[in-house]
Amino acid sequence: MLKQICFFRKRPDMTMEEFLDYYENHHSKLGQKIGKPSIPNAVRYVRRYLEPVKNPVTGEIHDSGYDCIMEIWWNCREDFERSQAIVADPERLPFTKADEEHLFATHANPICLVTEECDSPIGPNGEIYDWVPVVRQGA
Repeated sequence: MLKQICFFRKRPDMTMEEFLDYYENHHSKLGQKIGKPSIPNAVRYVRRYLEPVKNPVTGEIHDSGYDCIMEIWWNCREDFERSQAIVADPERLPFTKADEEHLFATHANPICLVTEECDSPIGPNGEIYDWVPVVRQGA
């Protein structure tokens, strides 16, 4: 399993609600609009919208600089590489860039691959809990 993580900042003139709405109802469906999926064989595609909160150690709110973390999982590196080639295709790239201009503050968004994930026991008997999906308030 391979996971890609991308960090995004919304355009400064957008509210968080506008950003979330455009991402979920337009940008995340760009492949459907173009007629070619950009993440073939992806196992999971998740957007995590961020809200800065008070750091319990400093008592301050520290902005991470990002409004959204996007994650995509693939079964193998080949599927990931195929997806990257589709996104970078010169025929597709203008559509992606044009759509991103409606959404992101910049095209220079950090992209990383997760090479290791380590879980720590947190249960009362040292067990590791399965992840629990975060539900948006008011949903």
